[in-house]
Amino acid sequence: MKNPRNIAVVGVSGYTGLELAKILLRHPAAEKLTFYMRDTQGARCLTELFPQLRGQATAPLRQLSLEALAQSGAGTAFLATPHEASAEIAPALLGAEMQVVDLSGAFRFREAETFARWYQLPTPHAAWLAQAVYGLPELYAGEIARARLVANPGCYATSAILALRPLCDSGWLAAEAGVVCDSKSGATGAGKELRRDLQFSELDENFKAYNLFAHRHTPEITEQTGLAESQLVFATHLLPLARGILSTIYVTLAQERSPEEVEALYRRTYAGRPMVRIWQAGALPELQHVAHTNFCDIGFALDRSGRRLVVVSCLDNLGKGAAGQAVQNFNHLLGIEEQTGLK
Repeated sequence: MKNPRNIAVVGVSGYTGLELAKILLRHPAAEKLTFYMRDTQGARCLTELFPQLRGQATAPLRQLSLEALAQSGAGTAFLATPHEASAEIAPALLGAEMQVVDLSGAFRFREAETFARWYQLPTPHAAWLAQAVYGLPELYAGEIARARLVANPGCYATSAILALRPLCDSGWLAAEAGVVCDSKSGATGAGKELRRDLQFSELDENFKAYNLFAHRHTPEITEQTGLAESQLVFATHLLPLARGILSTIYVTLAQERSPEEVEALYRRTYAGRPMVRIWQAGALPELQHVAHTNFCDIGFALDRSGRRLVVVSCLDNLGKGAAGQAVQNFNHLLGIEEQTGLK
């Protein structure tokens, strides 16, 4: 087996890839780091493209090719690439005896049909889905530690699943009432593609909903919580800020509960999980509490009836929602403390 501390990072031109580079360049377990891009623009070091990284560490940059990756000596590959690129690259790297942490949606689902339906892309990688582990360490730490292919969750999905899973697993939800997940994200969650609706003049002093009943993170939430698609309304919004996700989730409980019982349920579920912080009953987290961190903060409010519950889940979409969580998964692959190199 190749040394997993020798790391190849594929795709650093986007927001997530750059955030991943920042974390890995300061990670104490990263012995060797090499970055790969389809277009290096003639640069041989990542700092030539991103001067903000100067002085942190050596960051060699190479032209992307499967042959170069396979022969690089890397034992771990992070794929911060589009879904279709990950579907092509990951099997080749697995065949070269590397372990892969994929930040795209290519391997997040149990069934190939789910990916094809929601992403409108073919699934030539379908044979690998059974080997992929969904990379939510708070739920699957043991499986991640033994995996060769980790499918990093989506940012919205992470915020919603961590908030809903304790209620779903405990059987506390009144299923007939349904669940409303009202989520809001900073603009980096939409990627770096040049689009009119992502220009500053369109985002500033604006706020809008998008992809209602069509967002690609919907099947992650239903698959990981056990909710039926008909039970979930997942509404996503774009905030006029750079980063962060706040999900406000409205549920009805099957029977009356006290605030102390709800808080205890969340604390039991995430006991020993350092990247999830549970707030006291009635206290609610804000985006400023999680910005530039790998924490997911969860708070709630319960009405007087003891049945109407609102859960608020906050995280940084580039941190716990993407690059930070990928490194958290990497730490489990190495068998070291899961918060290593993270804040």
